[in-house]
Amino acid sequence: MGIAITMEEFLAEQHVRYDLLRHAPTATSMRTAEAGHIPGDALAKGVVLKDEIGYLLAILPATHHVRLDALEAQTHRHLQIAAEQDMARLFPDCARGAVPVFGSAYGLDTIVDDSIAGRPDVYFEGGDHETLVHMDGNDFQRLTAQAAHGRFSEHD
Repeated sequence: MGIAITMEEFLAEQHVRYDLLRHAPTATSMRTAEAGHIPGDALAKGVVLKDEIGYLLAILPATHHVRLDALEAQTHRHLQIAAEQDMARLFPDCARGAVPVFGSAYGLDTIVDDSIAGRPDVYFEGGDHETLVHMDGNDFQRLTAQAAHGRFSEHD
């Protein structure tokens, strides 16, 4: 599959240079980092949350997990992890469980954990479990500048 068409179009519209890194199929973000031979804290992962208002895409490093209490305090929302069928509906051009990191490409509100900011290079799943997108950290920051930012994750 490679990169999802929505993600490909979004990156083209934003004039972002990127390259693709193929790897063996993986089921978790840390396994993806290992398979891609990249540091886990350079791999951005998306976690989809929901509440009565709608969905929120939280972006954090693969080495971290979401602290719901911290995220709820920052957003003033009562959030829970979205169901698998929600993600299939939100990201129809992505493989099951391959959550993209640019929520704006899919019309989702996004919040970015500060622990992924400042990375010189950022990697993320492009729409399947066998392809990583690699881009310059400055481009990642530019593309997430309009998203909310905060500290809501904890190192595993």
